[in-house]
Amino acid sequence: MKKVANKDIIFVSIQLLLFVIYFIPVFTCSFRTNYIFRYASLSVAIIGFMIITLAILQLNKNLTPFPTPKENGTLIQNGLYKFVRHPIYTGIILLTVGFGFYRSSIWEISIGFALWILFYFKSKYEENLLAKHFDDYGKYKKTTGRFFPFIQNNKILKNKKAI
Repeated sequence: MKKVANKDIIFVSIQLLLFVIYFIPVFTCSFRTNYIFRYASLSVAIIGFMIITLAILQLNKNLTPFPTPKENGTLIQNGLYKFVRHPIYTGIILLTVGFGFYRSSIWEISIGFALWILFYFKSKYEENLLAKHFDDYGKYKKTTGRFFPFIQNNKILKNKKAI
């Protein structure tokens, strides 16, 4: 069995901690919204959940809780992974932020954005490992958005080429 890197453990531990505190209403400040905004936010959360589920199914045997790729893993570039490099992170961002807006919870929205920041740094670390593990990862990275389609390193992708 391969030894797990300390950075892997740190990233996953922070992520788990954020998941736990997401559901603990430490800061219960809320705001008012109209029902259309609330249910649109709930729709975003549901889409996030569906993205997570589909991405996990598409990863199949390549799924690991840690950023380090499996030794015998393959680079998935189809399905949701054709459009974004980290669809599970995308789904979690949409789920937590969308549900936070649905519940009008500043606490949950804040934790959702904290997860987004964590995923940015975790994905940078993960991508360095993927580039070392898979020869064609650099090409894939240039044509696919990190979390959202057509957005690559703060640049809009047009026709699969960065502007």
